Amino acid sequence: MRMKLGSISVASAIAFSITGFAAADEVKLPSTIAWSAYNTGTTGYNQSVAIGKTLKDKYGVSLRVVPGKNDISRMAPLRSNKVQFIANGGGTYFASEGLYNFAAKAWGPQKLRLLMSATSDANISLGTAADANIKTMKDLKGKRVGIVRGSPALTIGAEAALAFAGLTFDDVEVIEFGGYGAMWKGMVSGQVDAAVASTVSGPTKKLQASPRGIFWPDWPHSDKAGWDRVKKIAPYYVQHTATLGTGLSKDTPQEAGAYPYPILITRDDQDPSLVYSMTKAIHSEYDNYKDALPAMPGWALDRQTFQWAVPYHEAAIKYWKEVGVWTAEMDAHNDGLIDRQNTLAAAWATMASMNVADDDYKAEWLKVRAAALKEKGMNP
Repeated sequence: MRMKLGSISVASAIAFSITGFAAADEVKLPSTIAWSAYNTGTTGYNQSVAIGKTLKDKYGVSLRVVPGKNDISRMAPLRSNKVQFIANGGGTYFASEGLYNFAAKAWGPQKLRLLMSATSDANISLGTAADANIKTMKDLKGKRVGIVRGSPALTIGAEAALAFAGLTFDDVEVIEFGGYGAMWKGMVSGQVDAAVASTVSGPTKKLQASPRGIFWPDWPHSDKAGWDRVKKIAPYYVQHTATLGTGLSKDTPQEAGAYPYPILITRDDQDPSLVYSMTKAIHSEYDNYKDALPAMPGWALDRQTFQWAVPYHEAAIKYWKEVGVWTAEMDAHNDGLIDRQNTLAAAWATMASMNVADDDYKAEWLKVRAAALKEKGMNP
C-alpha cells in the first residue's frame, strides 16, 4: 500500500485545466542556497545532496546542506535566516503547533510553510536489534528504547510505536541521546535495543552489518485498537507498508506506518520568488535525480501530499496551480491550517503580558493554547 494523504495522480493532474492561471515564471535562484537537514548519512541529508547536485548541474547553484542533530538545531538556522529551507521530518508539525520542545519560551508556534514533500516506499518506524529478539511490538516491554533530546519527532515516534502495543515509556528503559546519529551508534554498540528511523536511513545499514543485525517488527494494519492508540499520540502517522529499506523488500515487507519525509519547508515570510523557483526547479528536474538513491522516487508528482498538517507557501501553491494539480479542496484545507497558525500565534502573543515564570511557561502555554483553539472550534 502506498501512502497518499490528499495526493493526486499524474493522470488526474493532466485532467485539470490550467486555463486562467498566470504564465509560468522562470527559475531564478541565487548562486548559493542553504538547507538544513538531519545528520550526515541519513536519508534526509543524502536526498538533499542528490537534489543539490542536480541544481548545480542545471542552474549552477551551490546547495549547502547543514546537518542538524535534532529538530531545534535544524529549525534555529531557518529562524535566523542562515538557511532558507529545511528538509525536515515530523518535527515540522510540532514546531507549527508550538508543542513539546517548541512550547518553550524561546520558541512558541512557528509559521512554517511547505513547498513539497517525499513519500517513498519506506516506512518511518521502530527498528530493533535482531539479537534483542523483539518479534512483535509487545516484545518491547522491558527493552531499551532510544529517544533524542530536542527531537519531538523521534521521541513521539517511539511513544506512538509503544502505544501500538499498549505500552508506555514506563514499560521500557528509556535511553536518551544528544542526536540521531549518536542514537543509532548506540544501537550498534549495544547501548539500546530499539530506535525510530526511516527504513532507508544510512545508519540502519550499519546496524544490519553489525553482529547485532536488524529487524523491523510489524504494526499490523488489522489491529484497529493499536492504530487508534497510535493516532492519539501521533495523528500525522498513516498506515503504510514498506518494501524499501534495510533488510526489507517486496518479498519481506514491513506493515507499519509513515508520514512524508523529507518535507521541504520554509518560513511564511520567505521570498516568494525564491520559494516559487525552488519548487519549480525540484519538480521540473525530477528525472535528473530520481535514480540517485532508492528513496528519490518519493519526490514524484504522484507521491505529493498536498493536504497534510502544515500549510503550503503561497508561492509554492502558485506553481502547483500552474502545473494543474492544486484544487479548490486543497485551498480550503490550506486556509484552515493558516487560520489555525494565526490562532496559535495570537494566543502565544498573550503570554508576553502574563508574567509567567520560566519553569511554569510550558504548562501555562499549553492551557492558553488549548483554550484558544477550543474557542475557535479547533481540536487542541
